[in-house]
Amino acid sequence: MTWFDALVAIVSVVAAAIASVAGFGIGSLLTATFGVRVSTNVAVAAVSIPHLAGTALRFWMMRKSVDRRVLLSFGLTSAAGGLTGALLQHWTGSASLTIVFGGVLLFVAASEFTGLARRMRFTGVAAWIAGAVSGLLGGLIGNQGGIRSAALLGFDVRKDAFVASATAVGLIVDGARMPVYLVTERRDVFAIWPLVAIAVGGVVIGTLFGRRALERIPESRFRAVVAAVLAALGSAMLVKGALALTWGTGSKRSGERWGVSPKLLSSCEMCSLSA
Repeated sequence: MTWFDALVAIVSVVAAAIASVAGFGIGSLLTATFGVRVSTNVAVAAVSIPHLAGTALRFWMMRKSVDRRVLLSFGLTSAAGGLTGALLQHWTGSASLTIVFGGVLLFVAASEFTGLARRMRFTGVAAWIAGAVSGLLGGLIGNQGGIRSAALLGFDVRKDAFVASATAVGLIVDGARMPVYLVTERRDVFAIWPLVAIAVGGVVIGTLFGRRALERIPESRFRAVVAAVLAALGSAMLVKGALALTWGTGSKRSGERWGVSPKLLSSCEMCSLSA
């Protein structure tokens, strides 16, 4: 096993454990890691396999906790919005939008910490709108999991229902995008199958560990834990957007003039890609 194999294994375990608590994280961390070795498209396609494995396992373990009300209102429109945003991402993606995304996540986190979020709850039509808007924004940016969990903080659900419902929506999105990846990137993904296999194994272990960790988090502190993870992701998005504005979106030459390697730039560009 090489050092990079070990890195993939460690990141897979950590990412899956975080996802088992916050409802997202596998795509965000693993895509950036794979991006050190392969192109953006291949990294996204390859990571979709362990992402699907972890999401499916988490859903199976928590299937009885899914809140059907949340899934049928917020969940379906979130999945539809996310897929729509993903299709439009090529034409609409920008550094400014990434900064807005990061700002939204930080606002949600701050609202939870200050108690403002407790006075905002999504019900009825608002749940449908929240799902569609959050899904669309997440699809445009490339990070559906983070904004999905941020929006779910607006629902009055317990921690198990929170994670289970977020997982169910993620599984719907995975089921829709996997066939596309299998058709377009199957050869390149097969070429790195040992790394994919390591990631799948790490994700399974991390999901099982994360499930136990979730059980130990008091209900009263759960939302604060999710808010902390969202704050970290939001900060990363702000940095990513700022770097893109400074160097020029997608410009590796500008980054090189500042002494930043192309591989690091590619990894930074992909740190937000997830479902």
